[in-house]
Amino acid sequence: MELRQLEYALMLAEERNFSRAAEKLHLAQPSLSQQMIKLEKELGVQLFERRPGDIQLTYAGKRFVDQASRILDQVEQLKQEMEDLTDNARGEIVIGTLPITGSHLLPAALPLFQKEFPGIELVLVEEPTNQLEQLTLKGQTDISLLSLPLSEKGLEIIPLLDEPILLAVPPHHPFSLKKEIALRDCKEESFILLKKGQGFREISLRLCQEAGFEPHVVFESTNIETVQSLVASGLGVGFIPKMVTRTRRSAHVPIFLPISDLNPTRTLVIGYKKGRYLSKAAESFIHIMRKVVESGNY
Repeated sequence: MELRQLEYALMLAEERNFSRAAEKLHLAQPSLSQQMIKLEKELGVQLFERRPGDIQLTYAGKRFVDQASRILDQVEQLKQEMEDLTDNARGEIVIGTLPITGSHLLPAALPLFQKEFPGIELVLVEEPTNQLEQLTLKGQTDISLLSLPLSEKGLEIIPLLDEPILLAVPPHHPFSLKKEIALRDCKEESFILLKKGQGFREISLRLCQEAGFEPHVVFESTNIETVQSLVASGLGVGFIPKMVTRTRRSAHVPIFLPISDLNPTRTLVIGYKKGRYLSKAAESFIHIMRKVVESGNY
């Protein structure tokens, strides 16, 4: 059994199609098929159930893919550790990020990192909270920018930032004349929230529950920018982390009010798989991110 066969099997499990997997692996389809047949014969079990147009993992295949993923992750960590011992700053770091939050923090951090480590390639992976946690847990990112609370227990976290959560209201709403708002006074309002799978949605629902009501949700979106536009158009109110609030230079800008009765905050963290080796470059990137946050230059 060879490492490349593990890589082939993982790609095939992901694509569920020999043609697509072979294309991504830059292989001829017959070569990929032969390698998988060879692997199955060596192991003495069937890993893939071939069907017209797609494939499915057998029980043995699911077990194999799970262990192969861990083995390849360990191999990658070993490479990073050996590179660190040679003090040769090269290779890559895979950084997971929440799309909107990352768009504010990363532009300030990436140039600083690239200046210090010009030989390190940075790969960015943008996904919603639940998917990003899974990728981080599987070791498919080296480090990830996440927000608490986390649903996965197998992650180490490094606190990065606590930021206020504000209530966005339409410009001509009666609340817009206030300097702050008690969330308990909003139980009759229509709310615009992020869709399920977004960590900030769960924070929003919890805040309403703490204020003593279940929100009447009229619209949902995967994008916090869309939430702000819908609020500004008068369709409801919504929760917005201070970092991503729009300025008056933008079109369709809501009014942002501090929430006086709860004073809610969102906690951003750097997360990584427990026990995972962090390269010197990854540790340096975390240090740079913390400096950017402390400076407020984002």
